[in-house]
Amino acid sequence: MKIAITGATGQLGRLIIEKLQTQVGADQIVALVRNPAKAADLGVEVREADYNQPATLDAALAGIDTLLLISSSEVGQRVTQHRNVIAAAKQAGVSRVVYTSVLHADTSALSLAQEHRATEADLKASGLTFTILRNGWYTENYTGSVHGAVAGGAFIGSAREGRISSATRADFADAAVAVLTGPGHDNKTYELAGDESYTLAELAAEISSQTGKDIPYRDLPVGDYAAALTSFGVPEGFAHGIAGWDANAAEGALFDDSRQLSQLIGRPTTPLATAVAAALQ
Repeated sequence: MKIAITGATGQLGRLIIEKLQTQVGADQIVALVRNPAKAADLGVEVREADYNQPATLDAALAGIDTLLLISSSEVGQRVTQHRNVIAAAKQAGVSRVVYTSVLHADTSALSLAQEHRATEADLKASGLTFTILRNGWYTENYTGSVHGAVAGGAFIGSAREGRISSATRADFADAAVAVLTGPGHDNKTYELAGDESYTLAELAAEISSQTGKDIPYRDLPVGDYAAALTSFGVPEGFAHGIAGWDANAAEGALFDDSRQLSQLIGRPTTPLATAVAAALQ
């Protein structure tokens, strides 16, 4: 059985390939990437696959049984790009497509959700067997700012008291591997989130506890938070996106208490304290 993974050189893709090799032989794994040179260290077969060039997709998916479609990073182009992959998978006779969507994609107010909803609909309409992994927020989306918060003396955001059920990339990678290699996942949709939720004030308190410094959470209006991110070098459009997602978090968009993720991976999800400690190393 050949398993192919798109976006294989991304942070999630690399983790999945590393973990997948402990479950199946490297000869059963195919990394699909836009630039094969960047995948030379993965230890598996590498094939060129460009979402925007369907001809590359047809060749890349030849002989593939199961495809993990990691959602494209190019927001605004995802629907067409994913549609190209789904069409090529159907043409190539791929048995099943596993897709990384977003938490509560069918109802989410996140701006990201619209494209995921469209791809989920395309998958269901394709006639292919599918599994949809609605991944919640990566804990690293927040712990990536730990050093900046310590240096600046505060953790800033716009999530107010919204509870965030995030999990680490490693947790989500384990879920993908479980679904790729185990039975019973055909035509199912999973809402994947961390076992425990936290507010950004609680995250700031954890950072304070581990550093021995007073790092308060400072909640800002969305526009002010976006402006602050821009001042730190974040591109303006992305800064407004991040601030807007925090505002959605304030309304519960990043919360889920179903514990489907820990059930899939057979262990508790990574605690916030562990993720903060890793970020501080």
